Amino acid sequence: QVQLVESGGGLVQPGGSLRLSCAASRSIFGIYNMAWYRQAPGKQRELVATVTTGGSTNYADSVKGRFTISRDNAKNTVYLQMNSLKPEDTAVYYCNANNIATRSWGQGTQVTVSS
Repeated sequence: QVQLVESGGGLVQPGGSLRLSCAASRSIFGIYNMAWYRQAPGKQRELVATVTTGGSTNYADSVKGRFTISRDNAKNTVYLQMNSLKPEDTAVYYCNANNIATRSWGQGTQVTVSS
């Protein structure tokens, strides 16, 4: 399995921006579809955004137009650019790597949107 380490979380005011990073322990090129999930207190983990091995992206309706997922295969890193943040975006954000054979999770990074 691949190990994943998220970074970039923190406290930001409503309307602000953050960029999350997810560094993989080995090559993800052509091997793993990548995704970001989030889990708010008292709620189930939900899918935020995905990017396939071919670069196709998909987003939850709640973040469309505000968040952008991207992958840098040369750096084995996936990013989540989050703009126009809202208090309801507050959650622990998790990186996920998956293919037909396996699924791996990072430890999560906290994002708090508050004034």
